[in-house]
Amino acid sequence: MGTTARGADGLRSGDGGQPAPTKRRAVRRELLAMLDALEVGDALPSERRLAEELGVSRPTLRAAIDGLVAEGRLERRHGSGTYVAEPRIAVPLTMTSFTEDMIRRGMRPGGRVLSFRVEAAGAKIGRRLSLSPVEEVFTIRRLRLADGSPMAIETLHMARALLPGLRREDLEGRSFYELLREHGVVLGAGVETIEPTVTTPEEAEVLGVPVHAPAFLFERLTRDDRGSPVEFVRSVYRGDRYRLELELRPPGD
Repeated sequence: MGTTARGADGLRSGDGGQPAPTKRRAVRRELLAMLDALEVGDALPSERRLAEELGVSRPTLRAAIDGLVAEGRLERRHGSGTYVAEPRIAVPLTMTSFTEDMIRRGMRPGGRVLSFRVEAAGAKIGRRLSLSPVEEVFTIRRLRLADGSPMAIETLHMARALLPGLRREDLEGRSFYELLREHGVVLGAGVETIEPTVTTPEEAEVLGVPVHAPAFLFERLTRDDRGSPVEFVRSVYRGDRYRLELELRPPGD
């Protein structure tokens, strides 16, 4: 007759115990149920206590926690413990503004202009925007916020001639695309590249994350409906708060 007992490395099981992957899945379910009853920023019990309550070994518990940390559901704070993380925001790969994305997700968008300069385009930005290197461009650096939390640092370049009367305060807390529409600029298409990166010391300080924290680097060139370049944008998004979202469609006939 079979017996039920706690194995050396697992939840209660019948004879022979559960294989390790099954144990980790069971621990994951237990942890997810625990998270449902907690708020963002709440601390989990210590690993020792959790392992005792769930009847698993510390390595098995740690593997399950590691998986939830990788998914962005939990965050570890060195020397402090493990906490419920802010949910990650799904970023659709479409030509919408940060403001529109946040509103669609029920979050309050915001922003702060970090720097606002008029300068010569130079060779690199001139090539991107099809301008002479000596033509004037706006170089605008903004911190993007969602519900008051720092999300991304955006550096925008555009020809000064496109909106010659643009002022710093025009961009405080509002959508740049909305501003373009108000001035009769019709956006056509854009090309965006995305690559993994890590934060520099200055970016980490502004975003409130550790130095060399994982991040996404977005670079986008947007054109108007006549094919003329409108903007070149370089954005650094927090890797712990974002995930990318693709809508896939079957190929045509």
